[in-house]
Amino acid sequence: MNVLVIGSGAREHALCRSLSLDPAVTALYCAPGNAGIAEVAELRRVDALDGEAVSALAVELGAELVIVGPEAPLVAGVADAVRDAGIPVFGPSKEAAQLEGSKAFAKDVMAAAGVPTSRSYVCTTPEEVAEALDAFGAPYVVKDDGLAAGKGVVVTDDLEAAAAHAVGCERVVIEEFLDGPEVSLFAITDGVSVVPLQPAQDFKRALDGDEGPNTGGMGAYSPLPWADPKLVDEVLETVLQPTVDEMRHRGTPFSGLLYAGLAITSRGVRVIEFNARFGDPETQVVLARLKTPLAGVLKAAATGDLADLPALRWSEDAAVTVVIASHNYPGTPRTGDPISGLAEVAAEDAPHAYVLHAGTKYDGDDRDTVVSAGGRVLSVTATGTDLTEARERAYQAVGRIGLDGSQHRTDIAAKAAAGA
Repeated sequence: MNVLVIGSGAREHALCRSLSLDPAVTALYCAPGNAGIAEVAELRRVDALDGEAVSALAVELGAELVIVGPEAPLVAGVADAVRDAGIPVFGPSKEAAQLEGSKAFAKDVMAAAGVPTSRSYVCTTPEEVAEALDAFGAPYVVKDDGLAAGKGVVVTDDLEAAAAHAVGCERVVIEEFLDGPEVSLFAITDGVSVVPLQPAQDFKRALDGDEGPNTGGMGAYSPLPWADPKLVDEVLETVLQPTVDEMRHRGTPFSGLLYAGLAITSRGVRVIEFNARFGDPETQVVLARLKTPLAGVLKAAATGDLADLPALRWSEDAAVTVVIASHNYPGTPRTGDPISGLAEVAAEDAPHAYVLHAGTKYDGDDRDTVVSAGGRVLSVTATGTDLTEARERAYQAVGRIGLDGSQHRTDIAAKAAAGA
């Protein structure tokens, strides 16, 4: 199979790594990719938001499967353009991607499908914002209705901060705070059948102890030893399948990756949000545990053949990923700093630990020097017989990486590993 992946982050590096290990994949391309992806896939230049350019590239390369990684191209309709060119694509249509592109749309779908979620108000004026904040009280949960690269949500006890975030958005969703731990559950769907993956937990706050500002995610782990063994089946029955069914009934079938962000509350499972693509950094740990070759699974979703797919096979091992971020992330990050230690990790820690690149690039024409090129720079991922071993291997590899001014959390999966 000839495969083209669209995107340039650690999620796309994780996808490309898994695809590169799949014997069915005979040619692998990534556009635009990054310095790490270049080691496992052939890079091509493309404007990932330009559907015509992406579909033209897919035709030129003879791609038999296109995988659209990030949310922005999906919301822009890139998957539609590729489908119109007659090429199977893993990723929802522009209309279906509104499940992520609009929090208000997602709430409407959940209401129609009977999916358990938080009570909420959609607000467009300061008066509506004040009324909603007063109705729910602290802690305040304020979400930008549109895409915000994982940083459009504010959860705070500070009424002024909540109101200021709301006023800075054209349209916001203000909702009740959901107590309890959060879980990310991905599901692959062809618009009819739904195949859930293994659950993961990510860490959104920038600093240890879940302190500091929200980020796109500073680390993740899987499996979740503390979670109810029936959780995946329950979420499939009450959240994932009803949502896919409702989208199909609306005439906008959802095909691709449906990501449910969940809160395990004192009143049961509630949906915090939907995403329309693999999550970052959860993809890094979920794919580290998937034993079934990836290309055939994604192709089955793209061609409507998921019902015929054998059950997925999973490793019993645990996986942990730790994000190394630039100085000042999630503010305006400093970029252009050289990264050292990548070869040492490859030599000393493989195959149990490896580095997935997010915001990196080569230093001009120098293919021996990799520099930072974004906020989240690397995802150091490791596997082990349990979370304790996976953590030890991940942080040992993190210790070999040099990036001036970088930051990372030291407590990823610590409580879960300790059985807390």
